[in-house]
Amino acid sequence: MKTEIIKVDISKPNWDKQLEYAAQVLRDGGLVAFPTETVYGLGANALDQAAVEGIYRAKGRPSDNPLIVHIAETSTLKELTSSIPGAAAKLMEACWPGPLTLLMPKSDKIPAIVTAGLDTVGIRMPSNPIALELIRKSGIPVAAPSANSSGRPSPTLAKHVIEDLSGKVDVIIDGGHTKVGVESTVLDITVEPPMILRPGGVTFEKLTRLLGEVRFDPAISSEVKTSAPPRAPGMKYRHYAPRAMMLLIQGEPEPVADEIGRRAELYNHDGTNVGILVTDETAALYEPVLHAYCKFISLGSRRNPESLATNLFKCLRDFDENNVGVILAEAPETAGIGQAVMNRMLKAAGGNIIKV
Repeated sequence: MKTEIIKVDISKPNWDKQLEYAAQVLRDGGLVAFPTETVYGLGANALDQAAVEGIYRAKGRPSDNPLIVHIAETSTLKELTSSIPGAAAKLMEACWPGPLTLLMPKSDKIPAIVTAGLDTVGIRMPSNPIALELIRKSGIPVAAPSANSSGRPSPTLAKHVIEDLSGKVDVIIDGGHTKVGVESTVLDITVEPPMILRPGGVTFEKLTRLLGEVRFDPAISSEVKTSAPPRAPGMKYRHYAPRAMMLLIQGEPEPVADEIGRRAELYNHDGTNVGILVTDETAALYEPVLHAYCKFISLGSRRNPESLATNLFKCLRDFDENNVGVILAEAPETAGIGQAVMNRMLKAAGGNIIKV
């Protein structure tokens, strides 16, 4: 398959005209990768089973991992859901368009493959103007997981999509770096109180301000072993993983730096290239000699937690480009969007975490 790359600059006049071809590809049952405000998504017509099957093939995605349906108008909900829970209106007014996916009862129009056979469907309205306009022009709801090979770090640049999916999809739209950097929050509003199935761009703190009590699904913080289909993307399988083994070190900055330094020397002694993921504020804690045999990357500033989210997946892919064998990473604070960053890092590390 030949993949067409379309670069879109929304600062230029008539930029939306460039999306007409991609919209037609979606209507015709093809696959289009496009930027959202979170990460790049791989889209297909959510009402076309054969098109959705193409997503699973291109990504190598397990068939029991449900997809999120993206819409551009709230009126579309009527054909996608059998009922709209009472909390939906308040959440849509406050958080849509934006990085919040709402889990609702699905309608019969949605093929079972989209929801992995579940009777609920995750729906969101992205805020990225390219994503919104593409969906509007296509005139269809668009099922779209992240546009990467299954298990790999999610793509925040078009080049990441090209690395994983070139030759497997019809179109890749290059819209620059995504803003949020981690996927949407998935909130189940079919239960009371509402339950977060995946932390993301809309924080727990914001949701509790809007709704009062909100709970986390226990599977977020534990390695739950189950044969049941996951209720939302990212719940069951190892995700977001670099090629290197990854280990998180959690604690106060100085003990964490000491432990990372000690482990880096041991791995290096065995001939392993080591990557160290730090923050701007802690980089100075590491022995200068480590720079001789370690690849240091700063995730961003602790004073700007949003920067940690924006940079995470790019940093993991940068380590891959530097052929490191092991990544030693500082565990982030878990307030605000830090909860989503920690969730992604734990998944990337396969749950490997050491507390010091």
